[in-house]
Amino acid sequence: MATYFFRAVAADGKMRSGSLTAETDKSVARELRKQGLTPVYVGLEQKKTFDLKLPVFRRGKRRDVLFFTQELSTLLNAGVPLDRALAITTELSERPAFRLIVQDVLRVLKGGKSLADSLAVHPEYFGDLFVNMVRAGEASGSLATVFERLAEFERSRDELRGYIISSMIYPALLVLVGLGSVVLLMNFVVPRFAAVFSESRMRIPLPTRIMLETSRIVQTWWWIVASAGAAAAIALRLYIRTQDGRLWWDTLRLRVPLLGQALLKAETARFARAMATLVANSVPLVQSLGIASAILNNKRLAGSLESVAQGVKRGEGIAAPLRRTGVFPALAGHLLMVGEETGRLDQMFSQMADIYETDTRAAIKRFTSLFEPLIILIMGLLVGALVLSMLLAITSINEVAV
Repeated sequence: MATYFFRAVAADGKMRSGSLTAETDKSVARELRKQGLTPVYVGLEQKKTFDLKLPVFRRGKRRDVLFFTQELSTLLNAGVPLDRALAITTELSERPAFRLIVQDVLRVLKGGKSLADSLAVHPEYFGDLFVNMVRAGEASGSLATVFERLAEFERSRDELRGYIISSMIYPALLVLVGLGSVVLLMNFVVPRFAAVFSESRMRIPLPTRIMLETSRIVQTWWWIVASAGAAAAIALRLYIRTQDGRLWWDTLRLRVPLLGQALLKAETARFARAMATLVANSVPLVQSLGIASAILNNKRLAGSLESVAQGVKRGEGIAAPLRRTGVFPALAGHLLMVGEETGRLDQMFSQMADIYETDTRAAIKRFTSLFEPLIILIMGLLVGALVLSMLLAITSINEVAV
């Protein structure tokens, strides 16, 4: 007898963890299923890095999973046996670290575990949605179809994320270049004028005095300003890591003009794409909501799905509880109502994902088209004010000389 740690998904979509004493891990898995739980990890070591609310995907890992899913989907649809498909995928993996992950998945699979349980051993790569989709595919005998849908889901999510990041690079560069220009002027150009004015002992115009005083403060007290800014950033980051702080921050981001709408539509698209993938593979609706909420980046929206799940349990469907939350776009509730009435909820979720992915791109484009000229205008005004102050001072010197 040994003590096994486990993590499992309950019928309400929430994660349960604990330990059981049994002879084998399979006995623990059977006992969990008897209790109505779906095991995602059973082992002698407690998994401390697995957390539904804190996904640890990085871009390299996301791309590895995307290519792995696409390759496995192609091989399974071609009729290649699962173990052989995994072996081929191992050879095709470009990153040595991910190659070891796939090899370990294959080893665990050959040890007698299901593919879903084998993938769940590495939650830093294969999240809750991925594992539960594979589990549903194994139960229904449609593993090739499941991987095809997972490949589409991962590809759509990666494309949308890439579009958002690439769209924000140029505005960020504008801000950095503008701030760098102002700092350069204040620290190197303006002090040269200050030395000239101090020697001439002339009456300096007010705009020039303001410019010189600002430059002096920047040169003398920059370390205090930098330290205060760094301390404020660290304090904000620590507060955001708390549950209340993250909820406050995510709510605040949704209220930012233009950008808030873009974030809302991006999260709605992410939610709809996940639900379409899960519902299409017969994962129970309440459990699907729990899994979908875990992959959302915005905790304000993720928290609202708990009330939606409660409404589904009461037999109200999903459309009415979703509309009552008041956080998702109004169109989403109407689309889901049509999906419930026609009995094609999975297709409606997929259509909703397409709509909001397109809307997200349009919203990001609107934001950048207004943000870029605004940054240029602000930086132009700052630099123009500095140049104007210098010109006023030079004019004053000329008048005195005359």
